[in-house]
Amino acid sequence: MAINYINGKWTAGRGPRQPVLCPATGERIAEICYSTADDVKTAVAAARAALSEWQALPLPERMRYIFAIRERLYQAAEDLARVIVVDEGKTLDDARGEVKRALENVEVACATPMLMMGQSLNSVGPGIDCTLTYHPVGVSAIIGPFNFPLMVPLWFLPYALACGNTVVVKPSEQVPLAMQAFLAILDNLGLPPGVVNMVQGGRETVEALVSHPDVDSVSFVGSEPVARSVYQMASQTGKRVQCLAGAKNYLVVLPDADVEAASRAVVSSAFGAAGERCLAGSILVLVGEGGRLEQVLERTVSVAEGIRVGNGLDPEVDMGPLISEQHRRRVVEHVRAAVSQGARLVLDGRRLADRPGYFLGPTILDEVTVAMDLSRTEVFGPVLGVMRTATLDEALEAITATRYGNASSIFTCDGRSARKFSQGVPCGMVGVNVGIPAPLAYFPFTGWRNSFFGDLHAQGLDSIRFFTRPKVVISRWSD
Repeated sequence: MAINYINGKWTAGRGPRQPVLCPATGERIAEICYSTADDVKTAVAAARAALSEWQALPLPERMRYIFAIRERLYQAAEDLARVIVVDEGKTLDDARGEVKRALENVEVACATPMLMMGQSLNSVGPGIDCTLTYHPVGVSAIIGPFNFPLMVPLWFLPYALACGNTVVVKPSEQVPLAMQAFLAILDNLGLPPGVVNMVQGGRETVEALVSHPDVDSVSFVGSEPVARSVYQMASQTGKRVQCLAGAKNYLVVLPDADVEAASRAVVSSAFGAAGERCLAGSILVLVGEGGRLEQVLERTVSVAEGIRVGNGLDPEVDMGPLISEQHRRRVVEHVRAAVSQGARLVLDGRRLADRPGYFLGPTILDEVTVAMDLSRTEVFGPVLGVMRTATLDEALEAITATRYGNASSIFTCDGRSARKFSQGVPCGMVGVNVGIPAPLAYFPFTGWRNSFFGDLHAQGLDSIRFFTRPKVVISRWSD
């Protein structure tokens, strides 16, 4: 049963109960107890009550907890990966990669004492010194998505704790088990009650958490409409907020690209994790003319046809199911709409729709144009559109025509073209001969435009700045 963790105790939410279904089988694997507004108030009150003691704890002592989290996470990595597979549906290799990325963020948070250092300058005036120090923001709300149920909350949680904040986490109601397994690890570390809390639930739980007056910061990852709504709700009440939103990522291939390397990178980007990630490439742009570009498409189709789809616990499987039947229907409708608007179906993954679970195979649609919805709408599934442009400038125009700015990649052997693309594309994360330009935890996750609402991003030094407030002290001591 998926329940809450509040003030150091496990307790069931007092709202309705819903089944949790395994995406690979459609079978019931657990039951989630939704939280009421009163449950959220209790969790926030616990976090607020624990705040003064936690932020007053000497930094070396706080850091020992972060190091302990790192050790326990490392030891439990395989168990957590298997929970993620059952809960979310991705393959075991993908789940292991997720745990590894979560671990990387905890490791970077272990450097908080250096990253959180302030500045000082003596004698800015006669007998006057000036110092800059960083202090906790307060109670931090973390709202996670379904596609990375462990990694994304850990984009925020270890930094928030290391900086002296207390936390209330709300995992996606579609995948409540992974964070519950992680909280069980934290429960054995001896953290003061109330420092870390978790509430299960859906939209109403999010709204109660984001609107609560004692919540000081909000970190959210999800779809663009919800991210925009959360950002507006939180910022209107003066909270510090970062909302990572949707994406429409283009993969641009020039005629001089390495055919095999580009094709495999495109397939990995488009169909890894069943396309359910905000860095998934969803439009392949073939620039110019020539047989090599057609070879890229042919090879991409060939590699995609070889992807083995099934239960992620099977080591022979390359791609798992989508998160739910509702989402599968939504993705299938995007495919149908693209065909009706003139796209040509090259590879049809809908053939898998009859098996148990929420499966959809790799799908490729050629002859996509900027006038089609598929060129600018986030699908969030294993669907790759193929577009053709005469020049790199036209490819850049097509990317600019979308409202998103998360990531884009270019495949080329020409440095001038790579530089032109990197400097000119309106995206915060750019790959050069890399299909998934995911920053390591040392760097921020820098979405632009409607892919991000806020100022300071997730990960790296941005996280330290997000979870702290600067204070300047100017002091005068007379001789």
